[in-house]
Amino acid sequence: MKIHTYDTLQLSASIVAIGGFDGVHKGHQKLIDSARRHAEKLQLHFVVYTFDPPPRVFFQEVRLLTPLPEKLNRLRRLGVQHVVIAPFDTLYASRKAEEFHDELQKLNPLGIWVGNNFKYGVKRKGNVDLLKEEFAVHILEPVRCASGEIISSSRIRKLFEDKIQSEAKQLLGWD
Repeated sequence: MKIHTYDTLQLSASIVAIGGFDGVHKGHQKLIDSARRHAEKLQLHFVVYTFDPPPRVFFQEVRLLTPLPEKLNRLRRLGVQHVVIAPFDTLYASRKAEEFHDELQKLNPLGIWVGNNFKYGVKRKGNVDLLKEEFAVHILEPVRCASGEIISSSRIRKLFEDKIQSEAKQLLGWD
């Protein structure tokens, strides 16, 4: 797996999965796996674009589920070829949605995979609909556990906070 800083990777064509991927939980795994399989089918480069720290950790100062080295290890285990890491800080958070589009254009994505609530750019003005104006976007609907609840990093954080370790670990899906 090759690791790149943002705005440095240029590809002739790719499939890209974008997200904070804090925890690389079962929902993230499904999104990444779906994008990876599509890239393999089309024989294209597969890229995961992620942030360090994840935006929610930066803005809301919530617990980080997966430090960057562990996140990278989990992405490697999922068969990711390229990882672009954007250092999420005040400067990066002030970027316009169009700047993010310009950066993505360098990857020449033939498909972008995101969750249904994906937001980006200053004041979160960028959303799935705006992304669809320039790219072929595939939206993964929320993944649910056996009880029917949505698997999310926020839910996993709450389970850890409430000392329900076994359920939190089960939703993460890692040993």
